[in-house]
Order: sequence, then structure tokens, then C-alpha cells
Amino acid sequence: MRELLERRASLVSDLRALTANGDLSDEQRGRFDTLKAEADTLQAKIDRQAVVDDFERRMQGQPVAGSGDQGFDRQLAEVGILDVIRAGMGASDRRAGLARENSEEMQRRSGRAAQGILWHMGAGAANMERRVVTTTAPSGAVGGNLVPTDFRPDLFVERLRNALVVRSLGARVLSGLTGNVDIPRLKTSATTGWVAENSALSAVDIGADKVSLTPKHAGAIVELSRNMIQQASPDVEALVRDDFAKVMAETLDKAAIFGSGSSNQPRGALNVSGIGSVTGYGSGLTPFLPLDLIGLVDAANASTGSLGFVSNTKVKKAAMKLQDGDGRFLGLDTVFHGHTARFSNSVPSNLGGSSNASAVLFGNWSDLLIGFWSELDILVNPYESTAYSKGNVSIRAMMTCDIQVRHPESFAACTDLVV
Repeated sequence: MRELLERRASLVSDLRALTANGDLSDEQRGRFDTLKAEADTLQAKIDRQAVVDDFERRMQGQPVAGSGDQGFDRQLAEVGILDVIRAGMGASDRRAGLARENSEEMQRRSGRAAQGILWHMGAGAANMERRVVTTTAPSGAVGGNLVPTDFRPDLFVERLRNALVVRSLGARVLSGLTGNVDIPRLKTSATTGWVAENSALSAVDIGADKVSLTPKHAGAIVELSRNMIQQASPDVEALVRDDFAKVMAETLDKAAIFGSGSSNQPRGALNVSGIGSVTGYGSGLTPFLPLDLIGLVDAANASTGSLGFVSNTKVKKAAMKLQDGDGRFLGLDTVFHGHTARFSNSVPSNLGGSSNASAVLFGNWSDLLIGFWSELDILVNPYESTAYSKGNVSIRAMMTCDIQVRHPESFAACTDLVV
């Protein structure tokens, strides 16, 4: 892709030079038409390559979905999260019973006992937010009670969320883990040397270490009203499920990018020791910063895989404002030199020597591993004092995962960019 973009830039420069002096001679018109035809053909190649690159990035990320047993997968798909909650409350209808059966089978296959009831959500992250969901509408004035209300779930107003970026860049997902995971890694190779006739070679040992994933637990307490659980429609089921999944995925993104590695958090790429570092840019983004990050990953021989940039919306805004010498906007594709760029406010903007410094991270995202040990484990407690007094149900949901980088050299970052 980079070569195609560079050739396109060269053609545009030649076309601009031809038209700089007004009218064209016959020879110049012929040259112009030839360059234009080549530019059109090149643009079609760029468009096709962009599609291929996007598919390759998506192929690298393995969604946590499917058990390999199509019959069991169909049975899992029949059960929603509210069915699991009602099963925990002792409901005896078919779908609640199916939820219990699914949980028992998942425990058998994983070799891990659940504290509550497991729910296979297909894809997930690591956390949920705490909130109270209720079907009770606020009471209005006497006259207001006579006014009918139309419930429009098709126009439901979603809350604003950080964009999810890590999986779309090609992070590798390991699902169905049981024990701790150690992945051997070749640290140093044997070395070669030239020797004279009848001379001995020097023996050199190779060096090896490992990449380890260990379970990290996250979860929350969620309170649902009894009416919502007992009278839930497909719209409510979709709302609860969608909110749970998105919040957990957002939390996983934050951990993968900037997890501290302490206080029970996984360690994100920005905090991994040994990644490349670019400093000294201070105030203002320039096209040279992405080049410096690309150069560090190239120099480490880590530039083969699912390459891409991640930063926040402040950096995106600054990049969109960059112009060439003639006042034309460069565009994100040019600023980031043809590489994928994703932007999310999960990327911090309060780093470095200034409280408003942003991070820009570039790397081979197929070297980022996300491991999952369990499905979403849901434990229902109808007797928790606060929920019990209102007739509601308290629900604890937990998930277990970890994040590791296979090669720190596969990533490079700037953490002191003020924009």
C-alpha cells in the first residue's frame, strides 16, 4: 500500500507541474492523458488493496464465539441474559431450564465450576458498569396520567461510548483456557561465523523465555427490577445484552491499550517494558511523528503482520488539520502513511510532561494476545438487602481474562504529544 500511495503522489506532482503554466501543447496534452490514465488505474489498485488489508486485519482477530458443536451453539443462541437471570431466581419455564442446562455443559467442557450460572455471550470483554434498570415510569400529575405514551424501542437512545479499536486491528484472541498459559518464546538465536580450514566453530547457546497469561477477574453488581425480568420483551432482552457486551468490550479495549499491570489489571501495550519510545515532539503533531514510530517497529524486524496506529480524538483532530505547503489538507491516509489508524478516547490524553499530553501507539497488533478463561458468570441474589426491599434482584457478573504482548519490540509509542 505504501508504494502505491507514493506512486500516486508522484503522479499528482507531475500532473500539477504540467498544468502550472496554463495551456498545454499537443505533446503536453498527450502526456497529461497518459498520467491521468495511470493515476486512475493506480487509484483502483489502492481501493482494492484497502479492502484486502481490511479483511486481513479482521481475519487476525478471532471472535470469542462458537464451541465447534453446531447443535450446542444453536442451543446457546436460544438463551438470553434475562433467561439466565430468571434461572438464577428459580424460574421453571423452558428457557430458564435451558439456561441451566447450557451452564452445566459449559462447566463440563471447560473443567471450571461456576459460582452462579454461565452465559455464553459470543464475544465479551472484562467488565460491566453498575446501574439500576427498571420498567417503572415516573408518576406525573393527575392530568398527565390521562395522556397515553407510545413506547418506541426502535428509537432507543444509546449512550455515548468510546470507540472499540483493539480487535479490529487484529489482536489474537485465545478462548476456552483452563490453567495458566505459558507460551515459549525464542529470545536469542544461534550466531554464525567464518572459520579457517580445519578450525572449530564456536558453540553458542540459544536463549528462550516465555509469555505468560494468568487469570485476571473483573465484574460488577447490577440491579434489575423484578418486573423487567419477569415481563421482559425481546426489545428489553436486546437492550440489556447489548449494554453488557458493549461496556465489557470497552473496558477490555482500555486494558489492552493502557492497563497498568497492577491492582489486578492486565498490562496494556502502552505500559509494556521494552516497547519503542519517541519523545521530544512537544506541542503539535507533524507527519514525522508517525514515521518515527514506523521506523522503530521496522528497525526491530516487527513490521510483518497487522500494523496500525491507535490514538485519541484530540490527535485525530490535529491530524485532520495538517496541510501541505499550498494549504491543501493532507488527510489521515497521508499523515499515517497508508497504515490503518483507529481513534478512541480510551487512549489517554493526560500523559507525559504535561497534564494534557496524548499517546500515539503504533504496532503489529497480531502480537497482542487476549486470553479468556470463562464465559460471563452470572450469580443472582434476590435477597441482597437493598434490592430485596424494593422487590428487585441483585446480579453479580464476572469474567476472567488476561492480556500479553508477544514481542515488546512490535510496538512503539509517543506519550508526550500536546495537541
